[in-house]
Amino acid sequence: MPPVGTSNEPRQAVSGSAVLDTALTLFAQRGYHGTALSQIAEVLGIRTPSLYNHMRSKQELLQTIIRQTLDGVMDDFEAAVAGVDDPVERLRRATRVYALRHATHRREALVVNRDTASLEEPVLSALRARRREHERAFRALISDGVESGAFTVDSPALASFAILEMCVSIARWFRDGGPLPAEGVAEQYTGFALQIVGVQV
Repeated sequence: MPPVGTSNEPRQAVSGSAVLDTALTLFAQRGYHGTALSQIAEVLGIRTPSLYNHMRSKQELLQTIIRQTLDGVMDDFEAAVAGVDDPVERLRRATRVYALRHATHRREALVVNRDTASLEEPVLSALRARRREHERAFRALISDGVESGAFTVDSPALASFAILEMCVSIARWFRDGGPLPAEGVAEQYTGFALQIVGVQV
């Protein structure tokens, strides 16, 4: 039997997206520091030097994964609340899309929340700032609801932190094929979020 990654069959061409997806899977399973480029190459069935046709370094792969994920989170948020004025509905939509992302993009969430600290400067500071954009926007949404009288929570900052962290936890336990689909989990977590800010559901 030929060793892993070798075959008598002609090798399929490997794309940059396949390299990134394989790195994402292995980073999520083993952590950034627990994954070697040789392991990524082995899964793809290519030699390690061939990876450099698609990337400059393992660090670049991590940067790309985290940047794309954070951009996706912010895009989700902006699309969810665009054109919506009612604070309750804005929070409902913002929470639902964030919870849903953590159920449907578990690998990305695990990598961002565990391995961001492994980024090198100046990218680390830039991407931490990008993450804070979403946190500030979410907190401002709750503050607006408090000012309008729609929410009764004492601390918008603490409420925001509680809701976001609650959603982040979904990536650690959610599994496809469980008792609730991703959409059902997102709906329930949205109800929890509204209760946190004092809305009767």
